[in-house]
Amino acid sequence: MRQVENDIKANFPQLRDTPNKEVYFYNSALFDGYVDFIKSHSLFIRQVFIKPDIKKRVIKIVKKTTPSLQERDITWKDLMQKARKTKNDEFYTRYEDIEKEIKMYSTDTWRNKVVFCNCDDAVGDIPRNGNNTSAFALYFIQNFMQLGLKKLICTHYSGGINLFNAKGKGYIFTKDGFQEIKSEPDNYTGSFDDPLSIKILNEDAEIVCTNPPFSRAIDYWKLTIESGKKFLIISNYTNTINTAYIPYFMNTKVWAGHSRVRWYLNPKKELVTAAGHWFTNLPVINRPKGKCLKIISLADIPEKYKKYDDAETLLVDNGYIPSDYEKPFAVSANPILDGLLERGYKIVQDKQYIPYIAGGKKFARVLVQKI
Repeated sequence: MRQVENDIKANFPQLRDTPNKEVYFYNSALFDGYVDFIKSHSLFIRQVFIKPDIKKRVIKIVKKTTPSLQERDITWKDLMQKARKTKNDEFYTRYEDIEKEIKMYSTDTWRNKVVFCNCDDAVGDIPRNGNNTSAFALYFIQNFMQLGLKKLICTHYSGGINLFNAKGKGYIFTKDGFQEIKSEPDNYTGSFDDPLSIKILNEDAEIVCTNPPFSRAIDYWKLTIESGKKFLIISNYTNTINTAYIPYFMNTKVWAGHSRVRWYLNPKKELVTAAGHWFTNLPVINRPKGKCLKIISLADIPEKYKKYDDAETLLVDNGYIPSDYEKPFAVSANPILDGLLERGYKIVQDKQYIPYIAGGKKFARVLVQKI
């Protein structure tokens, strides 16, 4: 079991907040990759299914006491299956994560620009704070003069769960200098793909900055990138090894921003964690996370961090990158997020690469090659 545990740590470091904590899964793709890894492990014996007791009991819950799984008459398997089926992606970005990322870019980036938050949620009445205004709107309102913005446009989505208890109708908030206008066009949903939102994107916006819903990221990326506008958005960090997004990275339409985003607010204003990362087409200069890449000779890479799959493709881990290897090799999401494509390497296949070792399917990667 110690060997299995060490192998899990080596293959899934991106899913662990600290080396001492458990592995967490935020979507079905990550979970399936983990299950495939376990099943293909050399020490795997067999898969056992345990049918839970379907007999229900009446449980008296004491106030302020969290019932155990046994008291709730469910198993860990039931819990994991429920989590995999849940499609609630109402995650709201925290102010501090927005502030941290935007401070990494020159103020000239924003000066005299129209910023469009087209997946925002609400702009509360004065006094504005984190309880009645979304963090994106609040940040740009409070830093409007400091950033030298020309205009801020935020849309409010009429559907779904509302974090800020705002009116359940789509509306547009615009800040133009000292003037603030809140309009409610007829039949406007506030969704990023509403015709009016698309019109604002194409005709008014210059920089898009928001946290689009993870479940609609494919549609959102396509719409935003095809608009040709600058953007700084949050999305699932596994997009770097997802076939739907790899062509964007391959053709330098998008690259990783500076920071990972681990913590969000749910509709109950509780802290939740999810596998987010900033992505952008704004210039990234002197990327701090570039130091995580260990670009050295293949011979100097420790043996446990390099191996060949059944197709004789080289797989490298733990940030190691061969500096003298001319053939394509496979890496996980982390090196792409750390700026590998800015260090003389390119993606050479427009879909994810699934390695097999001894016939066993391994975690998805992306094929890269030295330029």
